[in-house]
Formats: sequence, structure tokens, C-alpha cells
Amino acid sequence: MKTFTANEVAAHNKLGDLWVVIDGDVFDLSKFGKMHPGGEAVLKEFAGGDATTVFYEQHRADVLRRYKRLRIGSLDTKKGESLLDKFDPLALSEVPYSEIAGLRSDYHSPYYKETHRKFVRGCRSYVENLKQTAEQFDKAGKEPTKEMLKKCGVEGMLVSRIGPGPWMKDLKSQGVNLPGGIDGQEFDQFHELVAHAEMARLGVPGFIDSLGAGHLIGLPPILHFGSAAMKEKFVPACMRGEKICALAITEPFVGSDVAGMRCTAKKTPCGKFYIVNGAKKWITNGTYADIFITAVRTGGKGAKGISMLLIEREHGITTKPIHTSYAPCAGTAYVEYNDVKVPVENLMGKEGDGFRLVMHNFNHERWVIVVNVLSQARVVVEECFKWASQRTVFGKKLIEQPVIRFKLANMVSQLESVWAWLETITHEMNTMSFKDRQAKLGGPTALLKYQATRVVNHIVDDAIQIFGGRALTRSGMGAKIENFMRFAKYGAVYGGSEEICADLGIRQALRTYPKDARL
Repeated sequence: MKTFTANEVAAHNKLGDLWVVIDGDVFDLSKFGKMHPGGEAVLKEFAGGDATTVFYEQHRADVLRRYKRLRIGSLDTKKGESLLDKFDPLALSEVPYSEIAGLRSDYHSPYYKETHRKFVRGCRSYVENLKQTAEQFDKAGKEPTKEMLKKCGVEGMLVSRIGPGPWMKDLKSQGVNLPGGIDGQEFDQFHELVAHAEMARLGVPGFIDSLGAGHLIGLPPILHFGSAAMKEKFVPACMRGEKICALAITEPFVGSDVAGMRCTAKKTPCGKFYIVNGAKKWITNGTYADIFITAVRTGGKGAKGISMLLIEREHGITTKPIHTSYAPCAGTAYVEYNDVKVPVENLMGKEGDGFRLVMHNFNHERWVIVVNVLSQARVVVEECFKWASQRTVFGKKLIEQPVIRFKLANMVSQLESVWAWLETITHEMNTMSFKDRQAKLGGPTALLKYQATRVVNHIVDDAIQIFGGRALTRSGMGAKIENFMRFAKYGAVYGGSEEICADLGIRQALRTYPKDARL
């Protein structure tokens, strides 16, 4: 790579012959002017000079990496390796609080081992290769292609977000490899946590959910409660992303009140089929799902009248897209069942056992929501640290303003405290028996979700104030903040509203309240 003096660079100071210096590297923008989104005039102002400060006030660092080909050399006064050359997209960020602390080699965590650090790099490799596509699909509101879903499956990013279980033993025989080349036998709850956290780094919530958010809660009922025939027929294809599941619980008239659902399933006189009628609403991945794990009413009123059916799209289901505030690409759907004929063999568990199956799924779903919203909030914290450190206002960096440091302190302290609670519950999920998990973790997980969704709204509120108008713009420096602003409230609603989760947590605690406890 050539070196240039400052005077040599200064000689190229007009449109058509325009060089600039950024981080000591020299870039030839002579033919780039007409492509520049901000116009040629902006470039002319800094032609032949150092544009480092103004560049980072208007552009993200990945823009520089994207146009690395325009670099022609460096200043002769530059010392050390170029930032462009030493950038490692798989390395842990050195920005404070931007990574899970226990994954750092200089921290001594009881939860994370070398296998988790290896797994991080594997997940991060998948995510880095997807970033540009994610932004494009999210902005366009495009659903993921079948090829993208299959890639997500075979590279292990679907099953990694479903969690540990006996299904991890035979992944290779099904054509699925876990990130980082780790063995399915060593996969634990913290590996799953890492997988969700790494997907969050995309910073585009709608697209993140498009890659199987519905699938991740729709497939577990088959794994846990499906018949041997069901598992043989559907699980391998679902693991590879060839078939996508959706969990269909919520209805137009019923949200958190699951026991009040109206969608019915009545047996035919021959006893070989159920005829399903009704509708489901806000079903994630529903517009392109192949399989709908559907809660239906097979009996009388209340929880005891609910059953669970596996219904394939080809049985006659129709879906319509619902346009939500974050992105159409997640495939949120209105699902209609009009005299849909379903074989009785597709009953999951027993008739009248559906409510228990739904509740069984809720603990893990709520835990996933917590990991997802907190991990995306961590991305927001990193964005705020970077922006505050490079943005100059009133003659000084934003980070030099006490009020900005106070906002960052609020964001970090709230995030890290609730993350510590998350790790405690995750550890118990790793070590408790299945029976104990169901009995003891429902309440704490519900309270954790309540607290996490409160915290992320505080975090995004401070982030908006730090970024100002850029946080309200769908592109550019504040794009990830704007994206998260539209998504942050979701966690407070789906998987059980904040109010439902808060009440459930205390009601469950009162079950073991000692009768003789006195002040």
C-alpha cells in the first residue's frame, strides 16, 4: 500500500479529482461523487483534507468497510495497522457493556466455558454474513426466502434457538451442524442464550423474527408432545428449515385469557377427523408457515375443554398478512380455519390436555422474549456509547456532558442487573429437573419478563434522547435505535402481557407462602 504526504493529498481537492483522509488512510473519491447519497457538494468541502471527524458524525463504520476498495494508501505520518485491516467481525467488542461479561476471557464466570466462546464465533459468523441482507429485507418488508430459512436450519441457527434436549443428539444425521462445530451433547441453556443474543446483533427486530420466531415456539410442542409418527414425519424437515411451524394460540377475541378461546374442533361422525372452525390473530411467521400448532376447543367452556392439534397448511388453512409497527417481513398473520379437516392422529397429547401444553410452552417462550429484548437493548447501549464518543456538540464530545453519562449509567445499571437475574434463572433451567422447572420457575420467569420489558423501554427512551433526531430516522446512524423503538413494546404484550406476568409471578409465590409467617 502506498504512502502519501499531506501535501500530496491536498493537491487532489476538486470534483473529479478528490482525495480525503479518514483514520490516516487515503481514499480516492474522484469517481464516487455522483454516487454519494449526500451529494457532491458535501465531498468538495473536505476535498484534499482530513474528513475523519465529519465522516464518523454522518456515517457508520461499516460504510467505510463497504467501500474499502476506494482506499489507495495511507499518510506517511500514520503509525500502526489500519483500522480497516485489523477489524475482526467475529471478535468481542471492546466497547463497555456491549458484550455478555462472562464471555470475556478476563472474566471468571461460572456459566460460560470455552465451548460457549467457540459457539459465539460460530453464531457471529452466520450473523455477519447476513447483515446486509437483513437490512434490505427489513426495509422492504420482504419475507425470508425458502433458501434463507433452509440455510438458517442447516447451519444450526434454528435448533440452537429451540434449546437443549434429546433432539440435539442426531443433528448431523439430519444434515444440521451447530455453530462453531460444537457437539450437540455439550449444548446447554447458555448456548441457546448466546444464539438469541447473537441474532439480536442484527439490530433489525422484524427480520430477526422472520427467521423463525414463530417456529421456535411452534416446534417444541411437537418435540415434547408429538407422537412418534409426527416426529418422524415433521421434525427432520423442521430442523433443516424446509418446513416452518407457527404457534396459533391468540384469537381476535382472546389474548392472555387462553382458557376463553373460541376456535372449535368437532369430530366427524366416523371419528376419524376433526373439523376446525375459527380464527387466530397476530401469528408470527403465519403468512409462510407450513405447520400450525393450533389450540382448539374440543369440549366445554374453560381450560379443560382445550386441545392441541397439528394442522398443515394443505389441510385448507388460509392466511392474511397483518401489518404491525415493526416490519411485515416477520409474516405476522390472521389465520382462518373454515371447515378444515384434520386427521385425529394429529391430536397432540390427549383431548382436554391442550391448556397444559400451552402453559408448558409459555415458560420457555417468555425466557426467549427476555433474552431477545435484553440482547437487542445491549446493542442499543453499544450504539449509544459509540455515538456519544464520536459526536461533537457545542464544541465537545457528547460523552463529556454529565447528563449523557448519567443516561448511560441508567441504561447500563438497569440492563446488567436484570441480565444477572436472567443468568440465575438460566442456570436453574440448566440444573433443575424438568418437573422442578415447571413447578418453580414459572413465577420467577414471568416476573423476569415483566422487569425486562420495563427496563428496555427505559433504555430506548434514553437512547432516543442521546441520538436526537437520528433516532427517529429509519436509516443512517440512528437506524438501530429507531428499529428498536418500534419493537421495544412488543415484549410487554406478547407471551403474556406485563400485567398478566406480574400477577402470575406473585400468585405463584403465594402458593408456597408459609401459613405461620408473621411480622
